[in-house]
Amino acid sequence: MGNCNACVRPDDSPESKPNRSEHSQRGKKKTRERKPNPYAEKVPSPAPIRVLKDVIPLSHRTRIGDKYILGRELGRGEFGITYLCTDRETREALACKSISKRKLRTAVDIEDVRREVAIMSTLPEHPNIVKLKATYEDNENVHLVMELCEGGELFDRIVARGHYTERAAANVAKTIAEVVRMCHENGVMHRDLKPENFLFANKKEHAPLKAIDFGLSVFFKPGERFSEIVGSPYYMAPEVLKRNYGPEVDVWSAGVILYILLCGVPPFWAETEQGVALAILRGVIDFKREPWPQVSESAKSLVRQMLEPDPKKRLTAQQVLEHSWLQNAKKAPNVPLGDIVRTRLKQFSVMNRFKKKALRVIAEHLSVEEVEVIRDMFTLMDTDNDGKVSYEELKAGLRKVGSQLAEPEIKMLMEVVWVNSCLHRI
Repeated sequence: MGNCNACVRPDDSPESKPNRSEHSQRGKKKTRERKPNPYAEKVPSPAPIRVLKDVIPLSHRTRIGDKYILGRELGRGEFGITYLCTDRETREALACKSISKRKLRTAVDIEDVRREVAIMSTLPEHPNIVKLKATYEDNENVHLVMELCEGGELFDRIVARGHYTERAAANVAKTIAEVVRMCHENGVMHRDLKPENFLFANKKEHAPLKAIDFGLSVFFKPGERFSEIVGSPYYMAPEVLKRNYGPEVDVWSAGVILYILLCGVPPFWAETEQGVALAILRGVIDFKREPWPQVSESAKSLVRQMLEPDPKKRLTAQQVLEHSWLQNAKKAPNVPLGDIVRTRLKQFSVMNRFKKKALRVIAEHLSVEEVEVIRDMFTLMDTDNDGKVSYEELKAGLRKVGSQLAEPEIKMLMEVVWVNSCLHRI
């Protein structure tokens, strides 16, 4: 990825190269010149896939390198890399998400990218949603040029501040509810609301918080139901696990974020994804551990109504914004929630960072085919059937599929699991 300008060297032309046959044939017997077989069937080279064809008018036919300079890497996901991107004329700093076509292996993958672009270009401009500036496509990548958010992740900023209060949590919750309301008003269900998908626009004290990722979002019509299980385990609504859901799932996810903002850990927690799913379906919410006894009843009331298991009884995004706790956000208690909340948020943030590191290791060192084989084999690695994978089991399983992953990378993957289990015990 990176700059898409092709580099043509003048000395690559036939005229500029010495005729190698002239030198090699000196003193050698002449070989008969091979003529092409006129009856041989010509196999056409496969045409590169067109992902953004007819999706939006923003898509440019020029090369991205003509307009922008792609710089250092800012982040990495399953399908692509986000780079710092500078406008050649205005010198405006932006972000460019470059999605590798090589990793779009199925029609569903291609459709997901098309839908993400369509959604980002359809949503009206909003101060809390990252703006899509332009799109480009070449033979290797699809490039999405967006406004740059360089103020850092939500939890990182909370941890960096020494003073964290219920009032601060209310202001963040209000922003997230506003994003959900705006999406739903425009027929968009986000489906992957989580703290990592919100960034601050800049490093200023009152910088706006922006939703940055619409990769799992879909358009919906009133009454339409969905069955595909998507999203991140901690934030999934029970009806997603039951494969029968609508836009109410976004309010649930926002409720999970609010719970974390107020106490530092997710409401539904376990060491395995299956355990998390069972906890979500049980729906027991703990309001007894610290600091909940010090949190206002109004805040707890909103959390309960957002985490209502029955989607028909759950608050809508508009009703969340109308709740008395958010209506009076400026009057919410300004007493620090305590060091334990900041410590938990820090550990939660560390865990997520480890997971991103693990993804990077996988992306850089394993082929798409190896990742798929390992995913299928992961259950086989658990040789003692205890629901966990030890270092030796993981190492043996990776070797079994021919992985060349070095010991430091395997240990780093194990650290992700270790941090995950340590956080569970806080």
